[in-house]
Amino acid sequence: MDLLSTLRIALRALARNKMRSTLTMLGIIIGVGAVIAMVGIGQGADQTVQRQIANLGSNMLFVSSGSMNRGGLNLGWGATKTLVRADVAAIVRECHAVAAAAPGTQTSAQVVYENDNWGTRITGTTPEYFEIRTWPFQSGAGFTEDDVTNAANVAAIGETVRKNLFSTTEAVGKTIRIGNLPFKVVGVLVAKGQSPAMNEDQDDTIIVPLTTLQKKITGQPWLRFIMVSAKSRSGSYAAQQQIQALLRDRHRIRQEQPDDFTVRNLADLADLASEASKVMTGLLASIAGVSLLVGGIGIMNIMLVSVTERTREIGVRMAIGATEGDVQRQFLIEAVVMSLIGGALGIAVGVGASLLIASTAGWPILVSASAIAGAAVVAMAIGIFFGYYPAQKAARLDPIEALRYE
Repeated sequence: MDLLSTLRIALRALARNKMRSTLTMLGIIIGVGAVIAMVGIGQGADQTVQRQIANLGSNMLFVSSGSMNRGGLNLGWGATKTLVRADVAAIVRECHAVAAAAPGTQTSAQVVYENDNWGTRITGTTPEYFEIRTWPFQSGAGFTEDDVTNAANVAAIGETVRKNLFSTTEAVGKTIRIGNLPFKVVGVLVAKGQSPAMNEDQDDTIIVPLTTLQKKITGQPWLRFIMVSAKSRSGSYAAQQQIQALLRDRHRIRQEQPDDFTVRNLADLADLASEASKVMTGLLASIAGVSLLVGGIGIMNIMLVSVTERTREIGVRMAIGATEGDVQRQFLIEAVVMSLIGGALGIAVGVGASLLIASTAGWPILVSASAIAGAAVVAMAIGIFFGYYPAQKAARLDPIEALRYE
């Protein structure tokens, strides 16, 4: 018997008991739909986190001043004063895996414009900072190297600061007061949102020339951090090692002494977030997969009932020449067809549920082609696995006993 004829007979057999076939497929439909939706939620969350990390900068490393121990008291991050602008020049010059570097220091201050005021972070840096952070402007532009050289009173502001100081007027060209100093706003940065690495609002900041902050506000000649961009993500690990070796040599740190700085590689953060998302996605898919197992057991149960109900039919088929292989193939195809129909409907349910969750709950969901293809393969595998025993039982029936069965 050819495959097409066997398939037609299988469809007729399933259509004979529409309600029973539908209820049997329901477990597969729910299982496949749940797996697709859960995997979509996990992959969507991973994509969102990776996008947030990428927003921090291109292949970025964060070099910060380190801790120091004074009288048994660990003073924490930023306590050392050994990072200087000469270190930045040396990193760009001698670390071949580095594409660019920007020095920086930071403080906080109250900012005033007319009758409005806002407390925010003030970051002093150089123009390379915007390129390393891949941070474009929604209006205006950044300051220049001449502004850094001349310690000019110019500032680029984040979206949060703009909303709180310039809610009803254009910010670029206006003069704000930081402490007692007037600053001209030259640009407004595109909103980046919350930082997953530092757990802070990236847009709640004002960025000014490094020399302006050091000479006119803090009076501190050292740096609190250096933003570094590696030439590639894979090369960021080589850049990290080169920077550590260079700074230890420049700061004359002996072999047995700890670093007076810290180098953080954001690629590590991205990999860690990706692994956590994979574990969570696997957990969600495993929980949803339990319903697939229940659906498979339902298929086996119904196929065993079908074998019992159709014992006489099986005897007739064998009596007119059907082989054990023909009978086994017939019942196996019926189980696979039931699983595939349930899988197709489950895919539709899963995609629909994902879109519904995304629109109502606002969760980021990514339904990938690989998840859909995997669901189809699993549905077929369930049909084969749980249909094999009933098919084998049908094929092993004695034809004479089957013909006598009532």
